[in-house]
Amino acid sequence: MKTHVADQALPSVDRLSSLLERFRVRAHLFHAGALCGTTRFAAEPGRAFLHVLRRGGMRLTHRAGGKALRQLELAEPTLLFYPRPFEHDFHNAPVEGSDFVCATLDFDGGPRHPLVQSLPPLIVLRIAEVDGIAQTLDLLFAETERVRCGQRVLADRLFEVLVLQMLRWLLDHPARAGIHAGLLCGLAHPKLARALTGMHEQPGQAWSLQAMARLAGMSRSAFAAEFKAALGTTPAEYLLRWRVSLAQSMLRNGASVKRASDELGYASAAAFSRAFAQVAGTSPRRWLKTC
Repeated sequence: MKTHVADQALPSVDRLSSLLERFRVRAHLFHAGALCGTTRFAAEPGRAFLHVLRRGGMRLTHRAGGKALRQLELAEPTLLFYPRPFEHDFHNAPVEGSDFVCATLDFDGGPRHPLVQSLPPLIVLRIAEVDGIAQTLDLLFAETERVRCGQRVLADRLFEVLVLQMLRWLLDHPARAGIHAGLLCGLAHPKLARALTGMHEQPGQAWSLQAMARLAGMSRSAFAAEFKAALGTTPAEYLLRWRVSLAQSMLRNGASVKRASDELGYASAAAFSRAFAQVAGTSPRRWLKTC
């Protein structure tokens, strides 16, 4: 049975830094001001979007595979977060339109980014309900209202701060954002978060089920059941996929197979290659040639 624990005391561990240090997100401001008529945002591989509706109202539509999908009517300041490619259209009044600040987001690893994999295709959050972002938005809007030295760079960094603040809020309120399973739900669990953060920070450690459960302060059976309910996978499978995600990032950045094997705790390069193929479907070297 899935357990939602957002209202319980959160663990005294940093649940995001180890993830975002290894798999970064980079924002690029591309629009500030009114949007009138219909504006289409294409689904581009590896490209995410974060839109901030500052004022006004509009209709939002989506299409996939030639079929019309979800439609939304927005009438108040809202954050629209598309963590994965998803074609969407803004339908505004033909003259006055609505006021937006928009950025593209590039997550390291694209769709393989651990947080991206755990999120729904669209998150809609009323700005009024997301605590702690008012100052960031005030600074962001101020930077987009007139041209100043370093404006674009500072606006990009403020969007990245906004992403981090939004992820913090999602960790505290996963169910309110429509997230009912996956990594964010695991990190929202006071006990599971300790084990997950340990694996994220020390992926090369010899993580047995007993070691994970001990860090979480749970019995092995309770830990395994809670983990599967929250993340939809077993602890061993999650650790394997986490290590392979790290290995893929290391290989793309020029690391050797032996170095990846050593840092991720495998007894040999052959053992590492077998684990890698179990997830990626091919050997590390063959995967690197196609990525």
